[in-house]
Amino acid sequence: MAKKPTKLSDEIREAVDASGMSRYAICKELSILQSSFSRFMNRKGGLTMASLDALASLLDLHITTDKRRRKG
Repeated sequence: MAKKPTKLSDEIREAVDASGMSRYAICKELSILQSSFSRFMNRKGGLTMASLDALASLLDLHITTDKRRRKG
């Protein structure tokens, strides 16, 4: 059975959890509201692209793509 593709937002949440940084420290560093970040982490809301870019930079995240296309 094929593995279901992982959503980018789930990968970011996993990276946050694996970072060892507290959510408070992340919010403080990025100047975002703890309530907004909590909603994102609990899959109840999103973050702005600017906040996601800043979060990716803080966690040193980089996106790689698989350019092969699925047939069918």
